[in-house]
Amino acid sequence: MKALLLYPRFPKTFWSYDKFMKIAGLKAFIPPLGIITVASLLPSDWEIRFCDRNVKIETETDWEWCDLVILSAMLAQKQDFIALIQKAAQLGKKVAVGGPYPTSVPDHALNAGANYLVLDEGEITVPQFIKAIAKGQGQGIFRALEKPDVTKSPMPRFDLLKCDDYLMMALQFSRGCPFQCEFCDITNLYGRKPRTKEPAQILAELQTLYDLGWKGSIFMVDDNFIGNQRNVKPMLRELIPWMQEHHYPFTFLTEASVNLAEDKELLELMVRAGFYAVFLGIETPDQDSLQVTRKFQNTRHPLIEACHIINQAGLLIYAGFIIGFDGERAGAGERIQAFVEQTSIPQPMLGILQAPPNTALWQRLKQEQRLLDGTGGEEVGDQNSLMNFIPTRSIAEIAKEYVEGIWTMYEPKNYLRRCFEECLKITPNPNLQQTMYFPPGKGIKLVAQLLWLQGWQRPEIRAQFWQQLWSILRTKPQFLNMYLGLCAAGEHFWEYRILARERITQQLGFDPLSELTFREKQFTTPFLIQ
Repeated sequence: MKALLLYPRFPKTFWSYDKFMKIAGLKAFIPPLGIITVASLLPSDWEIRFCDRNVKIETETDWEWCDLVILSAMLAQKQDFIALIQKAAQLGKKVAVGGPYPTSVPDHALNAGANYLVLDEGEITVPQFIKAIAKGQGQGIFRALEKPDVTKSPMPRFDLLKCDDYLMMALQFSRGCPFQCEFCDITNLYGRKPRTKEPAQILAELQTLYDLGWKGSIFMVDDNFIGNQRNVKPMLRELIPWMQEHHYPFTFLTEASVNLAEDKELLELMVRAGFYAVFLGIETPDQDSLQVTRKFQNTRHPLIEACHIINQAGLLIYAGFIIGFDGERAGAGERIQAFVEQTSIPQPMLGILQAPPNTALWQRLKQEQRLLDGTGGEEVGDQNSLMNFIPTRSIAEIAKEYVEGIWTMYEPKNYLRRCFEECLKITPNPNLQQTMYFPPGKGIKLVAQLLWLQGWQRPEIRAQFWQQLWSILRTKPQFLNMYLGLCAAGEHFWEYRILARERITQQLGFDPLSELTFREKQFTTPFLIQ
């Protein structure tokens, strides 16, 4: 079997870092860990070609060569994902799909012409698919009735990657999350009992990346890295001496729940192992909204204090926020902005609440007959989508607060100030010479471009940029890379805030920040929620 593995293109999203990638000479944020793990599960006598379409587009020769096309996708990749299925069907190629998007919404792939739906977790369903292929079955849907033991998960095919095209590499330690946030689909996909790899597996994957020549940052892509605290601490205790023996070739960032701040030992182990940043799902400072959405773990500890504890331990904070919860009081957007100012979180990801298919929120709203078709993140695939349900307050009010939040938080002076203040808050890690690595050969270009763009071409921030840069060099030189990296990311977010406003305006039918409606400007309206 000749299999062409394709990873669809992402549109411009919050996390795509488009302008940053361009000025750094990079192609993509992180590699697709799922599909290169699937590659390890395929028979050894199959011929494989792999293309991450965010890095390199496959050739027509690749299409002619293959017998089978294999795709994996997230919801944000919907447009390219569907187009690739349709192209495969037109060319008479069999196509197999998997990943979070088709697992959650299988009908989209089926309607586009997919032959095989290899859903849920591949350790169980890929072998089912291979057996069906061997029997000559021309189609099939393969599901898992249980969760696989990830200690038996194979080593991802890192050798298929051109590592220098990526900002970071990706590893996974655990799957699943113990919490029950109503809007989250992680427990649907991976369960509430976090399953973890053995420490030896993680060290072997790190050794492979090291042997391939990678030196830089690694994103531990767990949805909640500390979901299984009993297992994460032993892993970190084995990771620390490995990092010391290899002279700290990597730095790590990951996602974790806010209760990380409650475990001093865990914070210390993460920092000693080389972690420099963590993404927190804060969602909202409104305690009543946290209760409504079952985000109980965020109500046990004052959130601002938790952020300070994590900074003081030595970690940069990224964070997610959501607007549009049921019963939410007016001014939620302003309260999120105030929280971000108090904590100096540089890159707050603000989104409008969505009800992903089959989540507890989706089930409840379906029962209440409040779901809407043809709207929301399922259609747009990014945070800047109007909700796919009827909210409890005016959608125009929610949209206005969302756009105001994005617009104000990512105003260049505000953004640069938070980057500077966050770097000042973080306690230096004595184990790391640099907190944030840039891929080999890319750092000089990035710094040169940044000095030109923000140190010269943007007069509105020119003086602020140089003053803050000089202060970092003078007081916290070990944070220079982190500060420059955050500043450079601003080039993406300053474009993204304009795109977010345009997308909301298009969906809403008028600009929520302008007195002029789209009708007065003679624009078209795809849909308008009354």
